Amino acid sequence: MKCLITGGNVKVLGKAVHSLSRIGDELYLEPLKDGLSLRTVNSSRSAYACFLFAPLFFQQYQAASPGQDPQRCKILMKSFLSVFRSLAMVEKTVEKCCISLSGTSHLVVQLHCKYGVKKTHNLSFQDCESLQAIFNPASCPHLLCTPARVLAEAVLSFPLALTEVTLGIGRGRRVILRSYQEEEADNTSKAMVTETSIGAEDFQQLQAPEGIAVTFCLKEFRGLLSFAESANLPLTIHFDVPGRPVIFSIEDSLLDAHFVLATLLEQDPCSQDLCSPKPHQPVPQKQVHSVPHLDDFTNDDIDCYMIAMETSVGSEGSRAQPSTSFPPVPQTSHDLGSPSEEEAEPSTVPGTPPPKKFRSLFFGSILAPVQSPQGTSPVLAEDSDGEG
Repeated sequence: MKCLITGGNVKVLGKAVHSLSRIGDELYLEPLKDGLSLRTVNSSRSAYACFLFAPLFFQQYQAASPGQDPQRCKILMKSFLSVFRSLAMVEKTVEKCCISLSGTSHLVVQLHCKYGVKKTHNLSFQDCESLQAIFNPASCPHLLCTPARVLAEAVLSFPLALTEVTLGIGRGRRVILRSYQEEEADNTSKAMVTETSIGAEDFQQLQAPEGIAVTFCLKEFRGLLSFAESANLPLTIHFDVPGRPVIFSIEDSLLDAHFVLATLLEQDPCSQDLCSPKPHQPVPQKQVHSVPHLDDFTNDDIDCYMIAMETSVGSEGSRAQPSTSFPPVPQTSHDLGSPSEEEAEPSTVPGTPPPKKFRSLFFGSILAPVQSPQGTSPVLAEDSDGEG
């Protein structure tokens, strides 16, 4: 594999790597006939991201040498990120970037800078299977499309330490972004709740009923918004009921990007009605329920989102369901099919926040399917780390 990137596209590649670094610790690089694919998944398997750079994005692109199959590789995210650590420096000094992979034990990234300076980075990698999420944005009944700058300005009001954000449709079909806070035993310890309201006229498409709302991690969302805003591209959001993944898409003639994030699974009715004339009335206290056992979710509707990779996952716990501040919406069964393999057990990742009830994505190997007994059960995965 060999590709040559010139001009401002070098910075675009760097911004994409910065967005991916907000999700996973490993970068899966795969040269395809349709272009160069960069993918990653977070440690809790609740977020997946993929950039596909079309051949037209490069001045020169060769997926594989003649007579050879394309070679996939997996490298540490921090190693590849170090090449594009300072985007301002890349924009000012780098004239072109050459990435090559030719059967050696290293991925070679060479930066050609001003005044004839060349910087060569030899990054160690591992051969790997293809990392691919199977998802279908067309299966999501709700859709929002707007310039990325609109949402980027909206999230500026939220503190950097905020972990989750709730996106929903409020009174007058206004799009609401609200900081999500877990219920605490001591109400005095709660932080303030920040809410941003955006009019329907700022959206190119708005196909969602009043009252629908989903909660997802803000860290990954910020990374995608940063990239889309810098590229001046519109962002499309596909989502369903709470507990189903939300899909963020960017499409252009030179690149495609998809971020798939798990959403909080909500079972209890909402505690506040945004469509009411008194949106600031106190929220009634809800009774704290005991933490259910993992087996209690064996009858839940199963997501059909599956990621194929070579790793497996261990086990983890769960905790109480959050409430939401958006009005309730009757939920019907959305049977999008069943996964082709039995889902892997979730893993407990040291150093991460306690697990919330995020609906996990499914994993399995598309190259070497594992024989497993019939039947599946939901996997509950913890959310990714907050802003550091």
